[in-house]
Amino acid sequence: MKLHIVDILIICAYLMVIVAIGLFLKRRRQRIWILIFWVGKSLPFYMLGLSNASGMFDITGTMLMVYWAFAYGFKSLWIPWLWPVFNQIFLMVYLSVWLRRSNVLTGAEWIKTRFGQGRGATLSHTIVIVFALLSVLGFLSYGFIGIGKFMEIFFPWEVVSQYVPWDIPVQYVPHFYGIFFTAIATFYVMLGGMLSIVWTDVVQFLIMTVAGVVIAIIGMNMVAPEMIREFVPAGWESPFFGWTLDIDWSERMSLLTERMADEPYSLMGVFVMMALLKGIFMSMAGPAPNYDMQKILSCKSPKEAALMSGSVSVILLIPRYLMIMGFALLAIYFFKVDGGLEQMTAVHTDFETILPHLITKYVPVGLAGLLLAGLLSAFMSTFASTVNAAPAYVVNDIYLKYINPRASVRTQIRASYLVSVLVVVISTVMGFFLKDINEIFQWIVGALFGGYIAANVLKWHWWRFNGEGYFWGMTSGVVAAIVMKFTVPDSLVLYFFPVLFGISLVGCIVGTYSAPPTDEETLVNFYIRVRPWGWWKPVAAKAVARYPQVTRNRHFKRDMFNVAIGIVWQCCLTIVPMYLVVRGTGGLIASVLLLVVTTVVLKYTWYRPLCREEKEYDELMKRIGMD
Repeated sequence: MKLHIVDILIICAYLMVIVAIGLFLKRRRQRIWILIFWVGKSLPFYMLGLSNASGMFDITGTMLMVYWAFAYGFKSLWIPWLWPVFNQIFLMVYLSVWLRRSNVLTGAEWIKTRFGQGRGATLSHTIVIVFALLSVLGFLSYGFIGIGKFMEIFFPWEVVSQYVPWDIPVQYVPHFYGIFFTAIATFYVMLGGMLSIVWTDVVQFLIMTVAGVVIAIIGMNMVAPEMIREFVPAGWESPFFGWTLDIDWSERMSLLTERMADEPYSLMGVFVMMALLKGIFMSMAGPAPNYDMQKILSCKSPKEAALMSGSVSVILLIPRYLMIMGFALLAIYFFKVDGGLEQMTAVHTDFETILPHLITKYVPVGLAGLLLAGLLSAFMSTFASTVNAAPAYVVNDIYLKYINPRASVRTQIRASYLVSVLVVVISTVMGFFLKDINEIFQWIVGALFGGYIAANVLKWHWWRFNGEGYFWGMTSGVVAAIVMKFTVPDSLVLYFFPVLFGISLVGCIVGTYSAPPTDEETLVNFYIRVRPWGWWKPVAAKAVARYPQVTRNRHFKRDMFNVAIGIVWQCCLTIVPMYLVVRGTGGLIASVLLLVVTTVVLKYTWYRPLCREEKEYDELMKRIGMD
């Protein structure tokens, strides 16, 4: 499958533009060190929301979601709960406000505001950095595998090999493409830092929005509703489910049935309950120390941080699912009319690569190049944001604190270059040992983050929880996750979440009671500044005694109500474009009405209190001298 020369020129033009952006911003980066990791709390929430949404519009995830939409139909709505996708709702409702009130620069630095300066704080600071680097390496390997498999379809090795002075075994061709594009992404983030990421993200998202609309139109023109119903199995057009999946492709595509049998979604009821259970705890833990946290901390204010997190769902879901369902319709045409199964069998490919096959066959010249440029940009955005997180932790939280506190700006920049290159090299080597995208995806969302949850829920909600508890909880969870990678099949990782959570929770409790509580001054200052709800009664009493103007946070019930409404609202944002593309009139009307109702409810129960409490909080912090 070869691209037209017009499409190749568009892709080359895009690559030159992002490198030019990096070169342009290089001077500013040299003058303003903070641009390496953050944007100086200077950009409005909607730009950071666009950037964050763009980073989530990644090429590897999109490939998976096109496959899921084709195979599972409307029931694919629930699979992203593995992330979980609704963590953005928890952030929107209250956690982004709490995090931004902390007024720190990294997740590791946040630890000091919660646990103080003692031995426990040092240990917890260390394990956060270890976890952050592990997650960075995991996500980089995930992206590396995806981009390699994707680009192999468009640039046949028999053509490219004529211009490469060495031979590469066929099984390593995707890795060659992965190395090439990750090198470009690494180059531009090293030049321009976070600011270049944000600006290229905005451009990329505009491209992807246009492409999503056009792909949806193409799919709707090529595939009539009657063709959908003739081809897909019963239950494909319904988001509802019982205990089992009840989607049987065996009479149409036995290879797809075999592939689906290796995935954890056949017991759909159990899967959704486990994903919801894990997702709630994972969401309550707050953002992992990666690019999502960086952008929350880069917002101008706590209110803008909440609005940024809320805007991500609005910005991302509608154009993304227009594109995904448009490609799902094209996949139906591909397999029903155009001999798709025979073509895929002939080239020994798998269902994860449906997306690039569809682009080459059905997307018009010019638009294909634009779409590929957008998808490449999505990959580079996610990759670059993830790469950018590594030096933020290593340089800011290790090098400057323990090795060379007086390092010049030039030395810090050079150190960031070195760290960026090292994490890319290590993740690339890891990528050589992974068999497919799903393998690393299941481990990241199911195991690694499963070990992260217990300690990071308790840090927000329990005053007695200390640095030692955090360290041993995180350590036991991360070690268990690594062991699970080599002992538990990928398809079963999610179902072992209670085991991971239990191991980590035991580590948290034993570690906590092995050491005295965090010092009173640290706890009181943290409570006054962040104002969390949970088991904070003794600390809250001391805070109120010191500053009578301080009031306890009694909004747990309100926040949980808004979370529930927000999850329904987010599901509507997802399913509306799905019904629109397949022309499911009844489902579309019901989903739009529910979307309107939940939006109105959130306006009165979330947005208006957010604005009022932001003003009250700012006035109070000025009065007590903590602004």
